[in-house]
Amino acid sequence: MTSFILKNKIIIIILNAILIVLGFLTKWIFKNDLLFEIFLIAASIIGILPIMIQAFSALRYKLVTIDLLVTIAVLGAFIIKNYEESAIVTFLFLFGAFLEQKTIGKARSAIKKLIDFKPQKALKKIDDDYVLVDVDDVLVGDIVLVKTGAKIPVEGNVLKGLASVDESSITGESKPVAKEEGSLVFASTIVDNGTIEVVATKVGDDTTYSKIIHLVEEAQDSKSKAEKFIDSFAKYYTPFVLLLGLLVFIIFKDINLAVSILVLGCPGALVIGVPVSSVSGIGSGARNGVLLKGSESINDFAKAKTFIFDKTGTLTMGSPRVIELINIDNDNEILEYLYSVEKESLHPLANAITNHLGDMKTHEISNTLVLKGYGIKASIDNNLVLVGNVSLFENENIFIDNKFKTKIKELENDGQTIVLVGKNNKLKLVLGIKDKIRDNVKTELSKLRKLGAKKLILLSGDNQTVVDQVALELNFDLAFGNMLPEDKSNYVKELKSMGEIVVFVGDGINDSPSLALANVSIAMGSGTEVAIETSDIVLMNSSFGKLTFAYGLTKKITRNMKQNIIIALLVVLVLVIGLIFSDLVDMSVGMLVHELSILVVILNGMRLLKYKLKGENNEKSRI
Repeated sequence: MTSFILKNKIIIIILNAILIVLGFLTKWIFKNDLLFEIFLIAASIIGILPIMIQAFSALRYKLVTIDLLVTIAVLGAFIIKNYEESAIVTFLFLFGAFLEQKTIGKARSAIKKLIDFKPQKALKKIDDDYVLVDVDDVLVGDIVLVKTGAKIPVEGNVLKGLASVDESSITGESKPVAKEEGSLVFASTIVDNGTIEVVATKVGDDTTYSKIIHLVEEAQDSKSKAEKFIDSFAKYYTPFVLLLGLLVFIIFKDINLAVSILVLGCPGALVIGVPVSSVSGIGSGARNGVLLKGSESINDFAKAKTFIFDKTGTLTMGSPRVIELINIDNDNEILEYLYSVEKESLHPLANAITNHLGDMKTHEISNTLVLKGYGIKASIDNNLVLVGNVSLFENENIFIDNKFKTKIKELENDGQTIVLVGKNNKLKLVLGIKDKIRDNVKTELSKLRKLGAKKLILLSGDNQTVVDQVALELNFDLAFGNMLPEDKSNYVKELKSMGEIVVFVGDGINDSPSLALANVSIAMGSGTEVAIETSDIVLMNSSFGKLTFAYGLTKKITRNMKQNIIIALLVVLVLVIGLIFSDLVDMSVGMLVHELSILVVILNGMRLLKYKLKGENNEKSRI
C-alpha cells in the first residue's frame, strides 16, 4: 500500500485538487457547509498520506525532515477542525514538491542529453561487409564505417577516408574538424560531411565521451562546503522548529499559532537553493566543453586571484616547428640518431623534430636516461648521444664554440627554443624550434583580469630569454624560465604557504606535481585521457576562451548560491514577522509563500544553464 501511494503521487495531487475545488463550489454555490467539510476532510486525508509516509520513513533513519513538520501541522489543523487549511496545505506541499522535482530534472538535463546523445548502433566490418550491430558488440580492433550525418560509435583512428567531424559533444564547439587517415576521432561526435573507416581503440565505458558523462554525474552529486553546511543546518534546524512550535503551544495555549510556526519554519528553499545552483552550473559547463569536477573546485576557482601558466601546449599551440637546423659536421648519421631518440618521445618538441626530419633510418637505442628539465642521454651503436638544452651540455662540460654560443643567443632572442645534439661529448647539431602563441590569448588574459585575476605568472622549462619574450607580449606579472618540474611545484607550495589560492593551468600531461599541488588544476586537454583524469577542471578543447568562460561561470555559480540563501532566509524572516505583527499570514498563506520561494530559487539557479560571458557569441553545442 505504501509503495502504491508513493508511486501515484500525481493522481493523489489531482484528486486532492478536485476535492478542494468541489468543497469550495458546494460552499459558494449551494451554501452546503456539511459537504464542504466532507470534501476538505477527504482532501486532507488523501493529501497527508504520502507526506506522512515520507516523514516516518525518514524517522526510521533518525532524520527529522520537512515532511514531519508538515505532517504535524496538518494533523494539528485537522484536530482543531480547520479543514480548509489542512487540505490547502497538503495540496500546496505536494504540488510544490512535484514542480520542484520537475524543475530539478530540467536542471539535470545536461547529463540526460549527454547520455541520450550516445550512439546505439554501429556499422561493423564483418567478412568484407558492413553489418548494423549494437554498439556494445563492437570490440577494440574492430573496424566500423561512419557515413555523413552518423555518430561515430567508438574512439579510434581513421583507417581510410576523409571527413569533417562535428566534435561539439566533446569540446562544446560546433565548428567541424577535418579528419583524414591516422586522425583520432571521438565516440559520439558526428560526421558532418564525408565517409570514414575507423579502427576502434576504445569502446563502451572506456571512451572519452563515457568518461565525461561519469565525471559530470560525479560532479553533480558532489557537495561544496556551503551545501554541507546547509545539510547540517537543516538537520538541527528542523527539530528546533518542532521544539519552538511545542513551546509556543505550552506558553500561549494557541494551537493555531503553534501549527502556523511549523509551516512557516519549513526550510525548503534553503535546502534546495544551493544544490540547484551547483547542478545547473556544472550542467552549463558540460554543454560548453568545460568539465567542472566538483563543488569544491568551483568554490576555490571562483575565489582564486593567482594564475600560474605552463607555456608549451598551454599558452602556445603545442605544435612547434623546427625553424633552424645547423649540422656542424654535415653528419647524416647524427640526424638518424636524433630521429631514433625523438621517435620514442611524445613531447611536442620531439614531434616537431621528427616531422621536420621526415622518415629516416632508425637505430637501436640502449641505456636511455631521461633527465627531467634537461633532456635525454642514450647509447646508440656504442656512441653516447645527448639531446637536450644548453644546461644539459653545460652540466656535461661539453665545449660550445663562441660562434655557436652567439648563434644560440640570436635564436633565443627570436623566441626560439634551443635543442642541442651531441655525440661522444661533442656538439653536433643546433636546432631552433618555435611554437605559435594561441589565438586570442592576450585578449582572453585581459578578460581574465577583468573577472578578478590579480596575478598572472608564467613558469616554463624553456630558456629565460624565450620566456621573457612571451611574458612581455602577453603582459604577465612574473615569468620564470629554466624551471624543472620540482622547481615549479616548490613555487606552487611557496605561494600556497602565503595563503594564496593557486590555479595552475597546464596541458594535462607535463607538470603533474604542480597540477596536484595547486588548489585548482586546469588542463587545456583537447579531450585527452590524461587531462580528464588528472585535473580539477578540464577544457575539452584548447580554446583559451574556455578558461575565461569557466572562471566567469564559477563566479556566477557561487554568486547564485548566495542569492538563493538570502532569498530563503528573507522569506522565513518576512513570514515570521508577518505572523507576529499581522493577520495576513496564516498556515496556508505561509505554505504558499514557501512553495513559491522554492520555485524562485530553482528558477534562479536554472539561469546558469544559459550562462554566457558578456560579449560572448559562441555557437550552441549540439548537446
